[in-house]
Amino acid sequence: MPRHYLKKADRTPKTDARETHDTVARILDEIEAGGDAKALEYAARFDRYEGNVLLSPDEIAAACDQVSDRLKADIRFAHDNVRRFAELQKSTLTDVETELTPGFVTGQKAIPVAAAGCYVPGGRYSHIASAIMTVTTAKVAGCKNIVACSPPRPEIGIAPAIIYAAHVCGADKILAMGGVQGVAAMTYGLFDLPKANILVGPGNQFVAEAKRMLFGRVGIDMIAGPTDSLVLADETADPMVVAADLVGQAEHGYNSPVWLVTDNRALAEEVMRLVPLLIDDLPEVNRDNATAAWRDYAEVIVCADREEMAATSDDYAPEHLTVQAADLDWWLERLSCYGSLFLGEETTVAFGDKASGTNHVLPTSGAASYTGGLSVHKYMKIVTWQRATKEGARPVAEATARIARLEGMEGHARTADIRLKKYFPDETFDLTAEG
Repeated sequence: MPRHYLKKADRTPKTDARETHDTVARILDEIEAGGDAKALEYAARFDRYEGNVLLSPDEIAAACDQVSDRLKADIRFAHDNVRRFAELQKSTLTDVETELTPGFVTGQKAIPVAAAGCYVPGGRYSHIASAIMTVTTAKVAGCKNIVACSPPRPEIGIAPAIIYAAHVCGADKILAMGGVQGVAAMTYGLFDLPKANILVGPGNQFVAEAKRMLFGRVGIDMIAGPTDSLVLADETADPMVVAADLVGQAEHGYNSPVWLVTDNRALAEEVMRLVPLLIDDLPEVNRDNATAAWRDYAEVIVCADREEMAATSDDYAPEHLTVQAADLDWWLERLSCYGSLFLGEETTVAFGDKASGTNHVLPTSGAASYTGGLSVHKYMKIVTWQRATKEGARPVAEATARIARLEGMEGHARTADIRLKKYFPDETFDLTAEG
């Protein structure tokens, strides 16, 4: 039985890539040439904010004072979970060494990058959790300079809760600047900031394009598109819970795809009935986003069995993958392409987005087929080293000289020759190339 679409998307989440590319390229070029002054010019134009862009300790303290004690406690709870999970991740990455052949020792070291630039969205929604996710992991990794950058609201500045979260999680500097100009400021080291070695965090299509274009001169976590979510549900699932989870992710934006994959047609039809009702009950902005996302990008797919459901999910490689089905261990073992997996009704994407400990900066647009999300490992450089005794170097030098000559790289070969001649002056070696 082929996949049967009860609802097929009319559109895919693609923007006018060329127009976005050209706009971002122009802004980056102008800011690189014009420095602080040009960045401030764009900030005044796009952020409509002319306050202090690099927050002082007093401004940070004043913002923190505006955050309620209950919200502070919630942020600290989420930070503690993210920190402890990040510490677990870091513990899996250790320095190692081994003696490959007698006298020849090789190893690897994990070294954190020096400076991280963490972008925290603050436009339509104040992404407090993004500050927690990005700054905390950079701190646990051991980055010495962490900049949190977030768009200020006109005439107001960054939301106090974002400032508090960034401060508590370990940001060394907080930059009130959004969009391409914020990304450029961290990359180019404007306003006396250290030049970022890596840029992380979600953002709109202009932020994503700026990161894509700057990749190479600076590292990035991933190239991200609109957020997406897929729910796998069988006859044991609660249609209301499934519908609520789909709506909860559709509210992200007008072009945020949500997909339901099931082997139970009755469940699918009930979910399709419930989703519009739940959307209608949302606040206006959320309702408008979810309405457009469900109308234009959502899909409902009925499969023959759970194996076909799993294969469908792997083909989509969703950013967020929820399983509300029997035999969760089977699904955990079988599924292979997702950014983050939520097993059972007792978990939901929102938990991972906000407070459970796993990171919410995840691969979108099918990128989960080849990469995972933001983790401590993204900030780490895995470097290698070697050391040898003279006797240990001998067989390696012989092989190196012959392979290099066969490749036509005589200069390489001679660096091996000179060592063999120096260390073993009374011996003759056959270092000629043989095809």
